Amino acid sequence: MSPFNLTETSSFHALEITVLSCEDLRINGRSVKKNTCVVARTDPLNFRETTTDTEGGSYPSWNQKLALDMSIRETCITLEVHCRTLSVDRIIGSARMPVSDFMGGYFPEGYLSFLSYRLKDPKGYENGIINVSVRLRAPEYLARKKKVILPEHKCSTSQPALALPAIDGKNYDGVDWDSCSKY
Repeated sequence: MSPFNLTETSSFHALEITVLSCEDLRINGRSVKKNTCVVARTDPLNFRETTTDTEGGSYPSWNQKLALDMSIRETCITLEVHCRTLSVDRIIGSARMPVSDFMGGYFPEGYLSFLSYRLKDPKGYENGIINVSVRLRAPEYLARKKKVILPEHKCSTSQPALALPAIDGKNYDGVDWDSCSKY
């Protein structure tokens, strides 16, 4: 038996990407009419896609959450905007979202980042903007772990305390503040 439980390793991050909208999408210089969707990829085999927006035209809107697992080795996520017809599925713009834009030393776990990226068409020309939000979620196995209950300290309380005004320099809120250590 292996000493490591592979389901409980930290080699993956759970992401929640909310695809909000796109702006000024074009195909060959003309405004997109309808049938756009977004594909978010962490690697070629790990991707999720939004539903198809049939009414937004060049300014589609989804406001749809996509849940993705991302390897800790990944440096960016690819966002692709597709236009679909009966016979063709073409990429009209893509953007690479660096992982450092939403996680790292300054962003705590669960922090919601709102980001916008310039889309590039397959030829490399600018083609609109994509708006997303990203949140790093705790892995499933950590969410199931029991919470640690710390022993109660006489200077802390989980209940709100009634604060009474000080009389003669003494506080009458029910806590013996002289016995509490000062930090």
